[in-house]
Amino acid sequence: MSEQYLLNDAEVARFLVTGYHLVEPELPVGLNENIADQLDALATNPGDAITEAVPELCQVLEHPAVTGALSSLLGPDYEVQPHRHWHCKQPDSPHMNWHQDGLNNRDILLNRFLGLYYPTDVTPNMGPTIIVPGTQFRNAPTDRMATYTNIRGQVPLTVKAGTVAFTHYDLWHGTAANRSVHKRHMIKFLFRRTRENTAPTWNHEPEATNKPNDWNKKAQAEDANNILNFTNPIGVSQSDHYKERAIRRQNWDFLMGKQA
Repeated sequence: MSEQYLLNDAEVARFLVTGYHLVEPELPVGLNENIADQLDALATNPGDAITEAVPELCQVLEHPAVTGALSSLLGPDYEVQPHRHWHCKQPDSPHMNWHQDGLNNRDILLNRFLGLYYPTDVTPNMGPTIIVPGTQFRNAPTDRMATYTNIRGQVPLTVKAGTVAFTHYDLWHGTAANRSVHKRHMIKFLFRRTRENTAPTWNHEPEATNKPNDWNKKAQAEDANNILNFTNPIGVSQSDHYKERAIRRQNWDFLMGKQA
């Protein structure tokens, strides 16, 4: 793995805080268009067999910018799990309610997350995936979340073709309505850690978390220590924020290879 594709300390810290990281790999010319054309031609959804129906998807998973991010966050021996799914947002289809994937049994340590690949540009009227950064540690029943509408701090993934959005498995997300005349494609992959870190697996600087707290620039934090301490994506109360900071530090120590 070339170090140029590994994440740095600030990027790892931001993922722990916000629950997402975008990668824009420089894919071969025509690859995104080829994949989109094949998806358009599918008569049924092959489910987990989507990579067999469209084998060119493997080129996305194997791009060094993608493997670099995965190695940084899950270790170099990460696993691409067999579950993957093609989400096709049809024209004039309604929004999807807020939800968290899987069961309401959450793991606060970073052992798995999703990769969402978009083979075409996604515009605001195409029903983009919408995420709420910083909600990955907030467990909520789906029936309760279904009553929510817009949430402060939500981010629509209006991305360019080829983007892979890595999102924490428990991050709150949904979709907007597709009010365009175009299909909006997304392929969801699931990645899992296979062994615990004994040391950082990203481009780590030993003094990354030793920089002093900058109370004057909390909202503009740029180094790992201040990002972990101060960043508050959805503006939660101080009583909640200190709990989130504790979980962030627990995750950071876990990725650093420190034993509890």
